[in-house]
Amino acid sequence: MNHHHRKILHALFAHPISANIAMKDVESVLRELGAELDHAHSGRLHARLKGHSASFAHGHHSLPKEEVIQFRKFLEGCGIDPARDYPL
Repeated sequence: MNHHHRKILHALFAHPISANIAMKDVESVLRELGAELDHAHSGRLHARLKGHSASFAHGHHSLPKEEVIQFRKFLEGCGIDPARDYPL
């Protein structure tokens, strides 16, 4: 995982919650982690990673804080810890 991907991953877990994370960057990080991504006709992004699956809205250029929290919870459920697994 390159530095840019690690930076985005850490931003998803940052406190306070960042409101300027681009959806395309998050998709790139998920792919880098090995997730399977499907874009539904309903404008949703379906992600599968390490036996877990989730669906996210895909209508915005940058993620609202609520979606950042959803991605964070999904990654935590998959056992991803950026500080432990992908230090900056």
